[in-house]
Amino acid sequence: MKASDRISKAVSGILLLDKPSEISSNLALGKVKALLGVRKAGHTGNLDPIATGLLPICFGEATKAAGFFLDADKCYRTLVRLGASTTTGDREGDVIERRPVNTTKRKIRKALNEFVGEYDQLPPMYSAVKIMGEPLYKYARRGIEVQRKTRRVRVYEIKLLNFDDSSIEIELSCSSGYYVRVLAHQLGERLACGAHVESLRRLGVGSLHVDDSYSIEEIERVPSIEQRRELLIPCDQTLTHLPKVDLSSDAAYYLCRGQAVRAGNLPSEGVVRLYEDSVGFLGIGKSLGDGRVAPKRLFHVTSA
Repeated sequence: MKASDRISKAVSGILLLDKPSEISSNLALGKVKALLGVRKAGHTGNLDPIATGLLPICFGEATKAAGFFLDADKCYRTLVRLGASTTTGDREGDVIERRPVNTTKRKIRKALNEFVGEYDQLPPMYSAVKIMGEPLYKYARRGIEVQRKTRRVRVYEIKLLNFDDSSIEIELSCSSGYYVRVLAHQLGERLACGAHVESLRRLGVGSLHVDDSYSIEEIERVPSIEQRRELLIPCDQTLTHLPKVDLSSDAAYYLCRGQAVRAGNLPSEGVVRLYEDSVGFLGIGKSLGDGRVAPKRLFHVTSA
């Protein structure tokens, strides 16, 4: 097979990758693109190098949906090391303070409950948030503290899984943009012993779960590029956390030409998945709150 034949711009879909530890999300993306022989692809939000777990990777037309995974709720499992605070809030940073650990499971549960709910969170300096076009971590590496704005976040649930004298393991579900490293640091302050993230695993993104993902090693064991591409799933099957709305053929015709159209069963607000019987999945729309839906991100369709 010629090298040019191994690249297909027509490949479209989403691969659920179980990102390994100690590599960046961009490096993981590059490895998967090479394994599938595809140029156009993008991941759906950075995982820290120490983090493992679910990283949906979008190919072809499915890259249009990447932003909807960025905005989706997340689920994490993390091991928090007690007794030491670090510059980055995780094990990669330098230890800046050590304190004795003197706590109980009851105190930990009480402290964790204080983080459930909606509140403002300040992004850490060691993060990819951009200020004046430059990621915060680049300022941090130069020893520059930059003023930054808080973000409104929400924690739906926190479960205490394990606790010993030096660490706790928790599982939490939260909104997009939540920093588990900030939680670990603040938890350490509440327990008066300091803390940082020792390990982090992303279990879920929206309705997707890491149990359905593939490791890089598993993908490598698939013998051919064509068979590896069969691991991709259709974009709409990964967006089931968005309400489904069916359109008539006439409504779909005008929607695909940029017009807002009337539709039944629309939520009062938010984004939805749009379908038409003869075509199937059309793309993503936004409810206008008046019985109409406007196109937000449409996928390539040949009819409708």
